[in-house]
Amino acid sequence: MVHEALIAAKELSKTGIECEVLDPRTLYPLDKKLIEESIKKTNKVVIVTEEVKRGSYAGEISAIIGEELFDLLDAPVVRIGSLNTPIPFATGLEQYVLPNAKDIVAEINKNF
Repeated sequence: MVHEALIAAKELSKTGIECEVLDPRTLYPLDKKLIEESIKKTNKVVIVTEEVKRGSYAGEISAIIGEELFDLLDAPVVRIGSLNTPIPFATGLEQYVLPNAKDIVAEINKNF
């Protein structure tokens, strides 16, 4: 998803929306300081994941941000994830289920 997020950030920069893409590799330990420094720049958060949103890594990061960094936010945390279905093995179906740069751009434009 990092690649798709970077493509989306590049597209958004053409319209004047600047994004910082972080790639936290672990949930524990989670680099909360890095996340906090990023939130201080924009006061907004979008979490992109290949997983479905419910019960996901993105949900846990969103909860941590809500519990520990809420005062820094100007808007609710936005999570972008796969459709709520098992991830298919077939490439064509997988591309339909997983979020892509176009989906990320659309969701950011809709929410901010």
